[in-house]
Amino acid sequence: MAAKKGDFVELEFTGKNLGNNEIFDTNVPEEAKKLNPKAEPKPLQICIGQGMVVKGFDEALEGKEIGRKHKIQLSPEKAFGKRQSELVRLMPMKIFLAQKIRPEPGMTLALDDNLVRIVSVSGGRVLVDFNNPLAGKDVEYEFTIKKILADIKEKTSALQKFLFGQEFEFEVDEAKKKIIFKDSKLMNVLNVFKDKFKEMLGYEPEILQKKESAEDKAKKVEDKKPENN
Repeated sequence: MAAKKGDFVELEFTGKNLGNNEIFDTNVPEEAKKLNPKAEPKPLQICIGQGMVVKGFDEALEGKEIGRKHKIQLSPEKAFGKRQSELVRLMPMKIFLAQKIRPEPGMTLALDDNLVRIVSVSGGRVLVDFNNPLAGKDVEYEFTIKKILADIKEKTSALQKFLFGQEFEFEVDEAKKKIIFKDSKLMNVLNVFKDKFKEMLGYEPEILQKKESAEDKAKKVEDKKPENN
């Protein structure tokens, strides 16, 4: 059985920088423990063809047999992109000090939701590289598609983790083809991803409407009564 575009799959993988032969990412337990003894790697669940991994990796998943180990090598264009000189910028030291960070050359840190590298520090200015650390690098992925996710609940959980970074409680209405979330705080973000949910899952997402209590109903009736002058 081979995976195809649109399938939700569970992957075990290792990504390697071919420039120095070092592993930069993996969820294979024995490899992950080498990088971090406290690591607790989990299977990666994605939908093929939706850009949930780098372009070349995504494309390579199509047609691959389930349960077999595969290996691909990718140029920067198909991986993390080419290095861009305009992404190396001078920034005032005060930006870092305001966040209680004292930058040092070679330091890697998270800044404005980006992983950046400090190139140099001179007086009150810091030269910062916003390029992905793997930009301009040839990389290799070794991977195994462990299984294809068939259950709508598994697919919904996988998509939540990717889009929201966490899981929210939900129910599936098979008859109406709806995924019903129970947390009203999701309303705004769910509206943004509504079309993506339907495209990838074939189900319409919605927020469970909170049932009106007898007390709320009585208050509405009271509010509608005309005031006595």
